[in-house]
Amino acid sequence: MAREIPEDEMKVRVDLAACYRLIDHYGMSDLLGTHISARVPGKDDEFLLNPYGVYFEEMTASALLRINMDGEVLDESNYSVNAAGFTIHSAILGGRPDVDCALHTHTVAGMAVGAMEEGLLPMTQTSMQFYKRLAYHDYEGGASREGAEAECARLQEDLGPKDMAMVLRNHGLLTCGATVGDAFRRMKKLEHACEVQMHACAMRGEGQTLRLIDEGVREEIYQVYEKRGSEQGDMGWPGLLRRLDREDPSFRH
Repeated sequence: MAREIPEDEMKVRVDLAACYRLIDHYGMSDLLGTHISARVPGKDDEFLLNPYGVYFEEMTASALLRINMDGEVLDESNYSVNAAGFTIHSAILGGRPDVDCALHTHTVAGMAVGAMEEGLLPMTQTSMQFYKRLAYHDYEGGASREGAEAECARLQEDLGPKDMAMVLRNHGLLTCGATVGDAFRRMKKLEHACEVQMHACAMRGEGQTLRLIDEGVREEIYQVYEKRGSEQGDMGWPGLLRRLDREDPSFRH
């Protein structure tokens, strides 16, 4: 007999399924290669993750797997857990009680910036949102490899107690949030900053010179964001849900 899903958990499931659809809509999916998680309300040791084999464009609220920090699927399902997804998301959610959603991508722009020694450059207004607020984690191999569990502690250490976004060197991007909407907003902004940098660096190869933001201005902007705090809310999230409802509301099922 299927478990009756509590109302608060169902709301998180709907938001998470919507996030999968939006990541695909905005061209940030990678077939079955990435993953997004959300903590089960009231459960520090349980979270929701995509079933391995379901594409982002077809994700639904009921399809999401509920798993514990040992990687056990807690409800009946015909699908298994993505091993790489479990490694990364159990590390982030297990090490940061203030984080309820973690989002990981393998976009071209994100991997390109992750392969640059300088990382994300302070060159646009959008990138300033991440100035001195972006963590980095060196590449250690595929997260589904044997022994990858040992990497969890290093992921937690590199993210630290404060940062809500991370560049996984030679790999991709990761953002966190107190809500699904906040993690998505942060990823959309980080992806945009990486895209601009990728294009600007290509222009540099054609003889153009990169113009970085003045150091004094960087510090002023940094202080503004520090006073504002990590969470900027998700005011735009309801509008994104309305967009999905107009196009295909099946994510709610």
